[in-house]
Amino acid sequence: MNKILVLYYSRHGNTHQMARLIARGIETLDGCEALLRTVPEISADHEATASDIPADGDPYVSIEELQFCDGLALGSPTRFGNMAAPLKYFLDQTSAQWLSGALIGKPAAVFTSTGSLHGGQETTLMTMMIPLLHHGMIISGIPYSETELLSTTTGGTPYGASHVAGNDSSQAISEEEKKLCIAQGKRLAQLAIKLKS
Repeated sequence: MNKILVLYYSRHGNTHQMARLIARGIETLDGCEALLRTVPEISADHEATASDIPADGDPYVSIEELQFCDGLALGSPTRFGNMAAPLKYFLDQTSAQWLSGALIGKPAAVFTSTGSLHGGQETTLMTMMIPLLHHGMIISGIPYSETELLSTTTGGTPYGASHVAGNDSSQAISEEEKKLCIAQGKRLAQLAIKLKS
């Protein structure tokens, strides 16, 4: 079984919905399982701690799940053109996996949600790729054979799936955005199968 980790942080639920669509795309392929995982909030108070198990939603990710996954989809809302701090904080703890080369040669993809159309989607996706490239992962985007890239008037980029949530984060994921999320998950799973064999 190919285990594809769909790791995300979501504040208002939009990135979480995208993660579920990507997982659906992953699981369209026989022999592929999507592991939906999130990360806890971080606090300015260095002594603040969170429970090991979230009150609701998907479980928190473990370093071991990242280390032993066959592929990774990484998702975050945009924070000033970059990934959100809780996701970056988790990635900052992966030095041992970098030193051991645990993620070298595994496929990865990125996805994001923003409040506005020009709210930093592409820069967020590009900066999310940087730590994955340092880990030696193989980055997968979305090819223009997915025709929704040409017709979308909301989110969707060749760098990864994206969603425009609106300034109050209440805008529903469009049909084009949904199809691109599913297509990205399917493509990631296809690559994981090929690279593992």
